Amino acid sequence: MASTPDAAPEPTSAPVPAIAPVKAQPHNPLHGKTLESIVTELAEHYGWEGLGEHIPVRCFTHDPSVNSSLKFLRKTPWAREKVEGLYLFMLREIRRRGE
Repeated sequence: MASTPDAAPEPTSAPVPAIAPVKAQPHNPLHGKTLESIVTELAEHYGWEGLGEHIPVRCFTHDPSVNSSLKFLRKTPWAREKVEGLYLFMLREIRRRGE
């Protein structure tokens, strides 16, 4: 069958589905928080020594820094969960004391 100049071109690939809009999470205190801001706030609140006591991992106990902590936490899901849990605990503690 010959193609005519008035014929519509055939699609070359499947249509791209629309991206679903991101739903707001107004009651999730971790929503919109970066890992860097969480680690920084925890270090400011507890200090590196206190942070190392709460979560005894090397990145908090031996020559701690935000950058070394981020490298470790991004590769270690269980440690990141502990950090996020401590952050939520810290927020509850602050709310309870009325700071």
